[in-house]
Amino acid sequence: SISGKIAKDIFEELVTTGAMPADIVARRGLAQISDASTLAPLVDAILAANMESVRKYLAGRENIFGFFVGQVMKLTKGQANPDIATDLVKRALEVIREGGEG
Repeated sequence: SISGKIAKDIFEELVTTGAMPADIVARRGLAQISDASTLAPLVDAILAANMESVRKYLAGRENIFGFFVGQVMKLTKGQANPDIATDLVKRALEVIREGGEG
């Protein structure tokens, strides 16, 4: 229910306080966001705000893909499930490629 980054963030508190990991996660609101319907609008907003990068990606600069996923992670403070974020970015870029937007 948490990412590796978040696990690292709570580890010190876990050791020093002896609190249960689930309690720390709940108290600090750190649960991983795995709901695609929550993440999809964020992906759309990120792509819309970075259309120049989208055009470069669609023109063959596939190394830009990680930038988009990184922006999702940044926006969610590391709480987005990276696999779901990656899949949503991939799907959104395909929609744009097929002429659905942009």
